[in-house]
This record gives sequence, structure tokens and C-alpha cells, in this order.
Amino acid sequence: MDFSTLSPRPVWRHFQTLCAIPRASKAEGPLRQALDAWAQARGLATLTDAAGNLLIRKPASAGREHIPGVILQGHLDMVCQQNEGSAHDFARDAIAATLKDGWLVAENTTLGADNGIGVALALAALEADELAHPPLEVLLTVDEEAGMGGAQGLKPDWLHGRRLINLDTEEWGQLYVGCAGGIDVNVSYTTASEPLPAAWRTAKLSVGGLLGGHSGVDIHRGRGNAIKLLVRALRELPEGGLWRLVSLAGGNARNALPREASAMIAVAPESHAALEQAVAASAATLAREFDGIEERLALRLGEAETRATEMLTAADQQVLLAALNAAPCGVKAMSHQLPGVVETSNSFGVLTMSEGVVRANFMVRSLVDSAALALAREIADLFALIGADCAASDGYPGWTPAPKSPLLALAQRVYAREFGADAALQVIHAGLECGIIGAKYPGLDMISFGPTIHGAHAPGERVELASVEQSWKLLTAILAALPAT
Repeated sequence: MDFSTLSPRPVWRHFQTLCAIPRASKAEGPLRQALDAWAQARGLATLTDAAGNLLIRKPASAGREHIPGVILQGHLDMVCQQNEGSAHDFARDAIAATLKDGWLVAENTTLGADNGIGVALALAALEADELAHPPLEVLLTVDEEAGMGGAQGLKPDWLHGRRLINLDTEEWGQLYVGCAGGIDVNVSYTTASEPLPAAWRTAKLSVGGLLGGHSGVDIHRGRGNAIKLLVRALRELPEGGLWRLVSLAGGNARNALPREASAMIAVAPESHAALEQAVAASAATLAREFDGIEERLALRLGEAETRATEMLTAADQQVLLAALNAAPCGVKAMSHQLPGVVETSNSFGVLTMSEGVVRANFMVRSLVDSAALALAREIADLFALIGADCAASDGYPGWTPAPKSPLLALAQRVYAREFGADAALQVIHAGLECGIIGAKYPGLDMISFGPTIHGAHAPGERVELASVEQSWKLLTAILAALPAT
């Protein structure tokens, strides 16, 4: 599509570049190189650290050299999700975006507005020669979506600014002042198997059509988790030696609610009709439970594409499915200090099985670091009971709100002046890089804001055009209003 018709034009021109260059987590190199070249062509200083983060510096506008510098921060990578049947290749293809009723949307894939719009806002600020601003540093991190690797590897002596504006939140009209920390729990379980009887056939049980979404921001919305629903359906199949589990798979992004999951099962002779009846009953039950939430939820039993030669032993199947079924998933606790805000949650994001080894990823989030550790330990203890190996990794701290922040007070005044209303203050149940960066740079004054983005981390992701223009207006007004202290 033609981005040149959208306003503000510099922001959308940069976002078009981000849509054109693939930028999956851990594969941001081509985009980083393109932005580095763009910045150097404009005479801006650039640095790249060992983690792959890009830092671009721009001197202050005339008369503002004495004002302490400000850091604009976003991440280069995006979550790569697509609808079943889509031929999109995230390693090669540009994102296909269309306009629809005041929104820019990617119909069959993620759009990458998270966090491409934030990056585009920062790049447009570097480009705007008429903009009044103190010394600017634009910090573009990598690997945010796959474990915060860029922020984790950020050099502690790299940044000069004393104030940071993060541009990675997704609800216009809100100034974010805190976020959840998180920790991943990775489970590995080696199964016991036995040969498939010659007369048995294989079938595929699948769950699909779910909304998905962000595993932190959307965790409280009551949406289905395809992995958990698949395990539940398997537990509801009739027992008595009629079937046996062969393999499991579900989800493909640790920080996205899984939309699809499937299991290959071995089916005893003459038992297919009984299984079909059980699946139909489960499907009807789920349809009633998720009525008004998951209108496209589909649970199906069909033919498997290949025939297996091995199946799990009855004993191993029992303990594995019991553990997966018992694994916590969803909201654990709501905040007592912040009414209506999720404090602690867990998302069962990815499940795979290869060569007899089952691997599962659980992403725990909490506004309270000790609560995150406690829930992670609860998950690990559960799977230890069946002899699985469990490891916690990729932990990152939360961002503790600072209600007396001078930058926040300034942003509130500017917002009220520019838009004639008060901005809401919010703490997000998702991992922003502010917590990690703040730990590396103690005393850094931080806020976060951004345009309205719906469906982040899921196909159909969209960003509201009007809110992008409002975000640009707020960002430029804050930069112009920053005081000398």
C-alpha cells in the first residue's frame, strides 16, 4: 500500500521501511544495518554493541545544548505469527498492510506495529530538523520479544541521557509508569514409548480458530489457550485402551497466547466412532463455555497426514497428560495496590514433541518479583513430580512506579495542554525494557506511551491511525518542553 498518504508522513515512511525488511527476533541484522546507514547518511553518530543494539545520537537543537539529554527507546524485532494456510515467509516477505476504517491492519499476519511504530516515532524525531529538543539518543534494542536479550546485554556505561521515553505501549491516552517482570520456565520430559500395533491407525486431534493475543496484556480477557484446551480434550477421550498418544504440538511464540494446537493419536480398530462422539461432545461444551469470546473455536478429529510407528506407553501417557492438565495457566492474582490490574499470571505458550522428548515453555509475569519466582517454582515442582527436567531462564525485573517522577509530571502537564484532558496513569502487565534498563542505569527517569494497537502478537494486529498522529504530537511537545533540570 501507499504509506505516503498517511500522517505524520515521516513516521509512516519509517514504518514502511520496517514493514519491508524482515525483523524476527534474533534476525534484526539487515534492518539494523539499514537504519545505521540511514543515520550516518544524515550525519548522525551511531554505535552498535555486542548484543546487537543500535544507538543513534543527535546533538541538541540550537539553544538547548545545556539541557540534559533524553533517550527515546524501542525494539527492532517483532512477533511473527500467521494464520493457518498463509504462505507468508517472515524471513523473506514484506508485511502486507491495508487500511480499514481508520486502522492499519495486517489481515493474515502480525503487523509489527509492536514495536515498529515506536521505532518509527523515534526515527522521525531524529529526522525532524525543525524540532526543538535536548541532546537525543535513540536506543533501538534487539531480541525483546524472545527474552529481552538486547536490554539484558546493554552496556551499563553506554547511555548519556538522564531521562528515557519508552515508546512500546499500546493504549493511547495512558502514560505508563510501571510494568511486570517475568521469568520463563522450560520443561523437558523424555517419554517412554512402545510399537504401534499393526492394526491401529493414526488420527489428528486439533484445536484452532482462537483469537490469541499478547500473553501479558490479554491474559485476563478469558480467551482460550489452544494447548490447554487440547490437553483437556485428550483427557476427555474415553479410556479403556481405545487410543494412545503419539505426539503433541502447540503455539510457536513464548509471549503469545497459543491459537492452535494438535495431537497425533493412535486409534484402536473399531474405536474411531467412539472417539468422534467424545470429541463432538467436548467441542459442544467448549462452544458453550467460550460463547461470546471465541466464536471461531474449532475442535476436530481427522485423519493424520502420516502413520506413526511408536506410541506412548499407557503409564507415561497418564502422567504426562495429568501434569500438562494440572499446569497453572492464566491470572494467578490481581493487584491489591492497583485495582483492576493483573499482578501475577502465567501463560503456557509453546509445546513441542520431537524424538520422544516433550518440551514446554511457561512465561510467568508479575508486578512483584518474589511472586513471579514463587509461581515459577510451583510449575517446576509440579513437573518434577513426573521426573521432568525444569529450568528457569530469561528472568527480568519489573519497573517500579515512581509517582513523583519529574518527567511524568511534565508529560502530564503537556498532555493536558495539548489535548484538553488528563492522561490516565497505568501499569502494564507485560514486560517493558524499562525495568532492565533502569536496573543498569539507576536513577533514570522514565515514562512510556504509544498509540492504540489491538491484537499485538496475533494475526490481524492493527494500529489506529489517529492515535499515531497524537503520539507524535505528544512526543514532540514533550521534547520541546523539557527543562534544564
